[in-house]
Amino acid sequence: MTSTTHEVDTGRAGKVPGPDTDAESGSGSGSGKGSDPSNGFLAKAALVTALLTVAGSVLGLVRDQALAHFFGAGSETDAFLVAWTVPEVATTLLIEDGLAFALVPAFSMALARRGRGARRDPVRALVAASLPRLMLASGVVALILMAGAPVLVEVLAPGLPDPRLAVDCTRLTATCVFTFGLAGYCSAALRAHRRFVAPAAIYVFYNIGIVTAVFVLAPRYGVRAAALGVAVGGVLMVLVQAPSLWRRLTRDTADAPAGKAPDPSAPVLMSGTLVATVLLFALCRQSQVLIERFLASSLPSGAISHLNYAQKVAQVPMILSLMLCTVTLPVVARALADGDVKRARSRVERDLGLAGCVVLLGTAVVIACAPQLIHLMFQRGAFTAQDTVATAAVMRVYALGLLGHTLVGALVRSYFSGGRATWFPLGAMAVGVAATAGIGSWAVDLWGVRGIALANAAGISVAAFVLLCGMGPRNVPIRVRQVLGELAKPVAAMVCATGFGGAIANSVDSPVLAVVAGSAVVAAVFALVLRALKAQAFEPVVRSLTSATRKLAHVR
Repeated sequence: MTSTTHEVDTGRAGKVPGPDTDAESGSGSGSGKGSDPSNGFLAKAALVTALLTVAGSVLGLVRDQALAHFFGAGSETDAFLVAWTVPEVATTLLIEDGLAFALVPAFSMALARRGRGARRDPVRALVAASLPRLMLASGVVALILMAGAPVLVEVLAPGLPDPRLAVDCTRLTATCVFTFGLAGYCSAALRAHRRFVAPAAIYVFYNIGIVTAVFVLAPRYGVRAAALGVAVGGVLMVLVQAPSLWRRLTRDTADAPAGKAPDPSAPVLMSGTLVATVLLFALCRQSQVLIERFLASSLPSGAISHLNYAQKVAQVPMILSLMLCTVTLPVVARALADGDVKRARSRVERDLGLAGCVVLLGTAVVIACAPQLIHLMFQRGAFTAQDTVATAAVMRVYALGLLGHTLVGALVRSYFSGGRATWFPLGAMAVGVAATAGIGSWAVDLWGVRGIALANAAGISVAAFVLLCGMGPRNVPIRVRQVLGELAKPVAAMVCATGFGGAIANSVDSPVLAVVAGSAVVAAVFALVLRALKAQAFEPVVRSLTSATRKLAHVR
């Protein structure tokens, strides 16, 4: 593991991959033999990112277990989850979706210009132009949210019986707007430099901060301790990345030519319109959560908590499926910056197929083993058996939209990877949000919190379909019919695997054995169906397993 991390984090002797030192291809321009960006570098980067992503997700579940143990699924947890809306939105806007879609292509283009011998170091110029503005804007927004916390709580959850606790928690979590802005900036810059270790580790340290605060301070301060943990975790996210970025930028600055006038003919790396489009898209996507919390606030106490716990567990497959897309976003952006559209298209199509397989496999496990998973993770302390039944029912419905969530996350990266402003993703997401609001308003009266989960699944699936149909020459011109045909194969595998896995899980009394047996059956059936359907995304997995088996047999 040590050698892998070192290689992924330093590339070739610490040099920034450029047109002549491409870290993922080992060749000049990415053409010719050995230029497949999925080989070597990306495999190692994906492995490191996967391990740290899993570690962060596990700690996230530990965080949710701590909340369930100390506060159950009652009014205190509901109050905290209203305040939790701030870091949820900030994560989407500043770390995962919004800011990254603008900054990664911008840094990728800056690195490409540096490799072509720009007069002034474009990377240093980009940092000087963007970082101070980000710090000022995020700091001001954080202060506004802290001052306006009572109004924000009233808007988000007007049905709360006592909003004062939610207001206190919101003022603490509002600090994350500033720290998440810095953390997202560091992550985007490091990923564009092909440095993935520190960005992938941020949620490990973030959740450590929250879990520590809960266990140490909850007996005295109640759920406010969790909100304080959000503030501490945000600081840790910055501290874990800052040294790596500082070393990268100072080393690059020392190697770059200095003192020369900027090239007046060079286009702007990151326009205000681009930033506006990506942030508005991310905010529009996150508004699904706001709609859910708003609708759930009028339901009996615990509805928001059941929805939250269900989403946290069900989203793990989505997070893992988008891991590869996070690693390959700089690759796609660099290919477009170099004018290699064919390479970008090939990478995006493979990413969609593999991400679809991963998330649908996870969907099958989540649906088949829902009650057993919730029982294992949360049923202790103040979290009762009734909470387990309610949360599992919500999770099964929510899981129906996991493929849509994954496709939206993967496709929107393709729309913005070229560094050009486009309003189409915002329009597509607005259609999906409108569907969520309309279906949710109707379904909540019929099925309660499960109706809200159904609205989420339907709305995000509509948005994913619109985004997929809109792919064209202004972004990455993928072959939509071929992609849909390939995605149909893991969907069929998921349906079959869910049926067999659920039957096995329900026949076992022990929750632990039920999850193990059900997951094993799901994985086996899923793989067999994909193999029978000759899914292209499954072929690299088969080759890897075959190669590993041959090597093992040879060693023996």
